[in-house]
Amino acid sequence: MNLDTTPARARDITLRFLAEPTDVNFGGKVHGGAVMKWIDQAGYACAVGWSGYYCVTVYIGGIRFYKPIFIGQIVEVKASVVHTGNSSMHIAIDVSATEPKTGARKRTTRCLIVFVAVDGGGDSVTVPKWIPQSEDDKRFEQYAIQMAAMRKTQEEELQATDGPATP
Repeated sequence: MNLDTTPARARDITLRFLAEPTDVNFGGKVHGGAVMKWIDQAGYACAVGWSGYYCVTVYIGGIRFYKPIFIGQIVEVKASVVHTGNSSMHIAIDVSATEPKTGARKRTTRCLIVFVAVDGGGDSVTVPKWIPQSEDDKRFEQYAIQMAAMRKTQEEELQATDGPATP
């Protein structure tokens, strides 16, 4: 009899929201800030589910808004682990909106978000390693690794432009 009590680690999660009047901007479309909030919530839920720890957002990159979201549409935010470091989790986010009357669905937003798992004192902790299974998984992981290398280069360039500290 196998009494393995190790919890299953979900690699992805999907959250759904109804686009409400309080979510729109002056143009009558869902505000990008509302979409970014939903992205962060889905990413957080995915990261916590994978790591088993409280997680903090350390990077959101490559966010691309393709189509607007309108009041009354069902918004679906899918978050999937695509790469893990020692304490970091790179999570791909896909946002889509569905018109409930017709069932017409469209991709609205995509991005990559990185979370770090932390303990009660705020120190980073090791996360379970994610191993890609499919060819798509491998491509997503390579994309995440390339983006991490680009972030490192950008950070180094930004540090080089820092002037002297002001009092």
